[in-house]
Amino acid sequence: MNLLLTAIAPVFIIILYIYFKDKYEKEPKRLLFYNFLLGAIVSIVITTILYYAFDVILPLTNHTSIFQQFIKAFFVVALTEEFSKYVIVRYFSQKHKAFNEPFDGIVYAVMVSMGFAATENIFYVLEGGYQTALLRAFTAVPAHATFGILMGYYMGKAKFSNNRITLNLTGLLLAVFFHGAYDFFLFIDFVPGIWIGAFVSLFIGLLLSRKAIKRHQDNSHFKA
Repeated sequence: MNLLLTAIAPVFIIILYIYFKDKYEKEPKRLLFYNFLLGAIVSIVITTILYYAFDVILPLTNHTSIFQQFIKAFFVVALTEEFSKYVIVRYFSQKHKAFNEPFDGIVYAVMVSMGFAATENIFYVLEGGYQTALLRAFTAVPAHATFGILMGYYMGKAKFSNNRITLNLTGLLLAVFFHGAYDFFLFIDFVPGIWIGAFVSLFIGLLLSRKAIKRHQDNSHFKA
């Protein structure tokens, strides 16, 4: 039980952080829970199906091939996982009447991402123990939040723009880019010291995420 709590604790810390950053018009708690649940279940199911399809169509068996690991990082893992989150935000969250300011894109994208991260983290932590929980609390879980914020920033803009398709896809592709970069440097850890690139990409993503949050806060429709 303690191990399970350790796995989900960083997820809920991030959820609370984003919830309180939504300063001017809080989202309905029930809707936030639905988005979390969809991320935890539906997004995982979509990802699993797409993983299986990629494995059949494009089997990647050479673990020391930088090219194959690039394909795996950006297309098999990043595109699959971020797309599974994107479809929920795009076709469930963004259509809801409670999605009524650009910051809501960040809120709902993070909720979906944290649902996904919670399920993923539970599996990893139950297998790897407390050391894995501690490592992922400062790496993989914040990374998923970062990808969600970057995606949600543009999806929030898209809701109130005539250029909705382009902005939505920009959010998806930006999340895929940072997710792919993060995973790629970890996947090619057979190259000495290259893993540092994962933390550099995460750090840059965190900086951009802070700016995205601040910008949508400043431009809130509900700001007095």
